Amino acid sequence: MRWIDPIHRWTGAIIGVLLAAMGISGTLLIHEDAWLRATVPHASDTRAADPTAYGPALEKLMADPTQPANVIFPSDSLGVFTLSFGEGAGAYADASGAIVSRWHSKWERPEVWLFDLHHHMLMGDTGTTIVGILALTGLGFVVTGLVLWWRNRKNFKLRALPSSMSRLQIVRHHRDLGLVMSPLLVVLFLTGSMLVFRPIADVLFAPLSSTGTITASLEQPKEKGGRLAASFDWRALMHVVHNAYPDGQVRGISVPRREGQLIRVRVKQPGEWLPNGRTMLWFDPANGRLVDSRDATTLPLATRAYNVVFPIHASKVGGLLYKLVMTAAGLTLAMLGSFAVYAFWGFRMRRERPAVAAGERVAG
Repeated sequence: MRWIDPIHRWTGAIIGVLLAAMGISGTLLIHEDAWLRATVPHASDTRAADPTAYGPALEKLMADPTQPANVIFPSDSLGVFTLSFGEGAGAYADASGAIVSRWHSKWERPEVWLFDLHHHMLMGDTGTTIVGILALTGLGFVVTGLVLWWRNRKNFKLRALPSSMSRLQIVRHHRDLGLVMSPLLVVLFLTGSMLVFRPIADVLFAPLSSTGTITASLEQPKEKGGRLAASFDWRALMHVVHNAYPDGQVRGISVPRREGQLIRVRVKQPGEWLPNGRTMLWFDPANGRLVDSRDATTLPLATRAYNVVFPIHASKVGGLLYKLVMTAAGLTLAMLGSFAVYAFWGFRMRRERPAVAAGERVAG
């Protein structure tokens, strides 16, 4: 117990601000579509039931001189296309393919830089690894926090906020609120760590399928494609996808940026929780030939279990009630992290000021 307490306090004092940033940014991203519906023209439009209706719009978007690298199609919660051009640039377009909002840097759209902050700490792949480490550290905080709470369990009193900003009251609030919210925090930290470090998911889902199954079943086709044809028939591609999965929603298209890559189409079939689905089709960009396809409903059990990790983490299932519950969890993480830093360093600074003042008087 003696070594758990200082480790918990000092580690929280060092990375508490980062965990608070993850909590705030994640909470805001839960409500990203609602924000876009309120601020972007046509974002509240109804999604077309027939995905082939988006063929002309796709053709128009791909004819743009700055051809997008990735296109996310309208969904039930967001009625516009989302385009990515690389280096933080992007745009929103309506169902006809007309651009309704464009940005050249991630700093021009709050939801874009918030996404980068939450997923990459604004540092690319290195930041992604840091986010995963933070998630694992958060799991450690939950476990050690429960151990530390047990010795003070008789003083339990749940409050939404500390009764005062004294160190004692902040610690009591931190301890008791952390206990109550610990199940939700475990969900956030565990799913977050699995999304960054897939081997964790391999271990946890090993009883469902053999280790390595998830990675193996999600690999890209080995076949190479040709150069993207200048007159590529995007409408025909949409019809092929619709014929292959008539009940599915076309969710996204990734365009190859260099020769040899394939066009990748993502489809969400009924029953899939993943917002963009995990049903995939790959096409040769030179001639539109269907190279391979993967039905998400036939994937190994471990992979299908892994596919629900992101929807649970990002509150993409469960409707408004689950969004509100996970919003509370995100705000709790922000409070626990920020108040822990304030109580630890603020207390030490206040304690050191009198000592410094006394030393100056003695020296004088």
